[in-house]
Amino acid sequence: MTRLSGAVRGVLAVLVALLTVTALSTTARANADPVAPADFVALRTVDPTILQEMRYFTPHNFVGVRVDGYRQPVCLLTRPAAEALHQAQTRLLSQGYTLKVYDCYRPQRAVNHFVRWAEDLNDEKTKAEFYPNVDKTRLFEDGYIAAKSGHSRGSTVDLTIVKLPATPTRPYVPGEPLVPCYAPKQQRFPDNSVDMGTGFDCFDTLAHTQDPRIHGRQRANRTLLKGTLEGLGFVNLAEEWWHYTFKPEPYPDTYFDFPVSVRSLAQGH
Repeated sequence: MTRLSGAVRGVLAVLVALLTVTALSTTARANADPVAPADFVALRTVDPTILQEMRYFTPHNFVGVRVDGYRQPVCLLTRPAAEALHQAQTRLLSQGYTLKVYDCYRPQRAVNHFVRWAEDLNDEKTKAEFYPNVDKTRLFEDGYIAAKSGHSRGSTVDLTIVKLPATPTRPYVPGEPLVPCYAPKQQRFPDNSVDMGTGFDCFDTLAHTQDPRIHGRQRANRTLLKGTLEGLGFVNLAEEWWHYTFKPEPYPDTYFDFPVSVRSLAQGH
C-alpha cells in the first residue's frame, strides 16, 4: 500500500509539474510582445547615413517623458518607405544636406500614452515649448492628438533636413527653461536642422506646411523637403511640415503595437 501510494504521489507530482510548465508557457505567450511583419526594417540597415534623433525615446517631447513602447532610439519602417527615404537621402546628399528623422513607426501603446497625457489637464509642464498658444482642452478638437495615428501603420515618418557637415544637437536637460517652438531659431531649443520656422511637434498653425507667414529661407527649406519627398511617393500632412506618409502604404488599415526595438523585427530574433 505504501509503495502504491508513493507511486501515485510520484505520478501526481509529475502531472503537477507538467501543468505548471504549461501554465507558465501559456502565460509567457500571453505576455509576449507582438512582433513586426517580415517587411519591416530598421532604417539604418537601408541607409545608415540618415540621422536619427528619436524624440519619443527621450524626455524632450510634448509629453515630457519617454513615451510608452520606445525601448530603443531606432527608426523602424516598412521596407518600401525606408527605400524611398534612401532615394531622398541620395538626392539631398548631392546638394550638401542630409535627412534627420524624429519619429518613424509608432506603436499603438505610444498613441494611448499621448491620449492619457492629453486627458490629464493638470500636466502642462511642456506647454511653454510645444503648445504655448493652445489650451490643452482643445488638443483633440484641434486635431493635435487623436486615438489613432498613421505612424502605427509603419509608413509614416517625421523628419527634417540638416546642412552638412552636421554638428550634434546638444542633449536636452530636463527642467531647463522652455522657449516657444515658434520663437526665432536662435532662441528656441537648439537643433542642428535647417530653419523650418518652428521646431518639431509645434502645436501651432505656424507649423502648417504652407502657412503664408513662413517665407524666405524658412519657406525654401520646407519646399526643399516637400519637393524631394513628394517626388518619391511621400504625401505631406498639411498641418505639420515634418509629417510624411509613403504611398501606397503596405498596411493602410492596420495599426501595429509591437515595441520600437530591433528585437521586434524578424531578423532581430
